[in-house]
Amino acid sequence: MKNTQKYKCEVCDYIYDPELGDIENGIEAGTAFEDLPDSWTCPDCGEPKDSFEPYDG
Repeated sequence: MKNTQKYKCEVCDYIYDPELGDIENGIEAGTAFEDLPDSWTCPDCGEPKDSFEPYDG
């Protein structure tokens, strides 16, 4: 089973949804947050991956 946990940027409230990915930045739909490269940053504010927390909304 795929990990479909969403994550929220603590700085700007951007929600990373693995079902959508981040197509504009080369992240395919279906990519779990844990599988994002360490160099990935928030597409809205540029904060690093460690600025995200699990989101259950």
